Amino acid sequence: MGLLETIKSPADLKALPATSMAPLAEEIRTFLVESVSRTGGHLGPNLGVVELTIALHRVFDSPRDTIVFDTGHQSYVHKLLTGRHDFSKLKKQGGLSGYPSRAESPHDVVENSHASTALSWADGIAKARRLKGERGRHTVAVIGDGALTGGMAWEAINNIAADKDLPLTIIVNDNERSYAPTIGGLAEHLATLRTTRGYERFLDWGKNTLHRTPVVGGAMYETLHGMKKGIKDIVAPQGMFEDLGLKYLGPVDGHDEAALESALRRARAFGGPVLVHVITQKGRGYQPAINDDADQFHSVGKINPETGLPFEVSGRIWTDEFNDEMVALGAERPDLVALTAAMLIPVGLDGFAAAYPDRVFDVGIAEQHAVTMASGLAFAGLHPVVAVYATFLNRAFDQLLMDAALHHAGITFVLDRAGITGSDGPSHNGMWDMAIASIVPGLRLAAPRDGQQVRLQLREAVEVGDAPTVIRFPKGDVGAPVPALRQQGSLDVLHETSRDGCDLLVVGVGAFAALSVDVAGKLEAQGLRVTAVDPRWVLPVSDGLVELARSAGAVAVVEDNLVTSGVGTAVTVALREAGVEVPVHLHGIPKAFLDHASRGQILDELGLTADAVATSLATHLH
Repeated sequence: MGLLETIKSPADLKALPATSMAPLAEEIRTFLVESVSRTGGHLGPNLGVVELTIALHRVFDSPRDTIVFDTGHQSYVHKLLTGRHDFSKLKKQGGLSGYPSRAESPHDVVENSHASTALSWADGIAKARRLKGERGRHTVAVIGDGALTGGMAWEAINNIAADKDLPLTIIVNDNERSYAPTIGGLAEHLATLRTTRGYERFLDWGKNTLHRTPVVGGAMYETLHGMKKGIKDIVAPQGMFEDLGLKYLGPVDGHDEAALESALRRARAFGGPVLVHVITQKGRGYQPAINDDADQFHSVGKINPETGLPFEVSGRIWTDEFNDEMVALGAERPDLVALTAAMLIPVGLDGFAAAYPDRVFDVGIAEQHAVTMASGLAFAGLHPVVAVYATFLNRAFDQLLMDAALHHAGITFVLDRAGITGSDGPSHNGMWDMAIASIVPGLRLAAPRDGQQVRLQLREAVEVGDAPTVIRFPKGDVGAPVPALRQQGSLDVLHETSRDGCDLLVVGVGAFAALSVDVAGKLEAQGLRVTAVDPRWVLPVSDGLVELARSAGAVAVVEDNLVTSGVGTAVTVALREAGVEVPVHLHGIPKAFLDHASRGQILDELGLTADAVATSLATHLH
């Protein structure tokens, strides 16, 4: 039996001798490579935190002590050390979540995989424990250098540092990356700390040399040590953290388990907030990950564990269409610039960045800053394209509303991974973006139905200079083009039994346009006259859609957004305001957080398939 198999809880880990830690770390890395290569998942980040997580659970007493992981994709080792060894269905329906999950274990605290939140969580937990008199309980926040680029993290640090006896340990897992290499002033500061050992060498020289000097040597060393802060500022500027009021320990080798334990025990015993700066290597111990310049295997699909190569070559995805069209537009429009929040490659801006490096701004994990900065760029005469995952638009709603829309800023927002994404769980489903956008005055939102429409509607969007525009599309492979029979105003008619009115008008939003055609065909086979349309620009609701609805017996809207406040709701309101009194049937995502599963499984459960929608509508129409 291997060491890992004997660990059912952190108590089992603590019982092992220190000499077992290196072989245990090797076992864990082997397990991760073998398991994640079969299921897909976040491999690189977890290979980098093996020794750190071991040390955490040997020094602290989870769950009595609370460990909060920022962007919990680095929690696989934590799952193993808390007894969860079955990774066979990782991120699959009924299996382990890819992030911490309270439903799985009392050792898990924060399920949200949005970055830069851990310090605020930890601040609240630590202060609550103190108020309740639970001074023996410690709180630990593990945050990456990438997540430290988020403004919310610094709002928390500002408060934590002012509380001198708060039993809180902040571990900065510094691997120089979030998804991609970390950028910005903080990254440069951490790089200086990472590479500067001058302060320690200077004090060691002083101690060894001056203590050998008779009479004055000791006094000189004490004076030298009293100059500690000034010397630090010159040769190792960790003073930034200490000036804020945080005790700083480090840098510590994140792959030296004994050194990590020593530093964490000192932090635990300090009695106030401490920042432990840990240097780790993403993808540690797995050469294919280390050799991957793009993201060190941040997230992989099913791969050959021997080579790191995927078993299947993925097809062309929606993001590729955006990527290529941005490059083409960049050549035509010198005023076009692009912004993203630490997601340059995943959102498809790497092509634009390669072609026009001076016109791309990766602001780190700082969506709020990205949107307001884009508003400034627009004011100064450029057209910014802000590309983020749909779920992360939530984080910048105030800036979208008050900085972009209020000021009529010509900004195009491109939302990748819109709708149901599935395996990454509730925090990553892009199911709120159209609900958010629907209440922003002046905003126009397009939902392309295929790759051709991504290109066309992106071009249409960047021509709008007096209001925000949004283009949103889903995760995964882009299907074959969905042809239009004809255009009616701004609408594309995709299926039509007759031009002389219909029993049902089916409005397919974005990727659900193809589904709407299937639904129309199924209902037509039952003797109904059905028209299926793609509005293309779905918000605000077009006059053309309202007019078409006048000659319909009923309207159905199918969308991958909250059913209570999305396009269907907007269509219902628009029809009522125009005096069009026809039934409107809404098909979308319920107001609920959805467990991880495949996109297909979730859509099936929600009844968002052609068969389920057609059956539901048939019961209302016959």
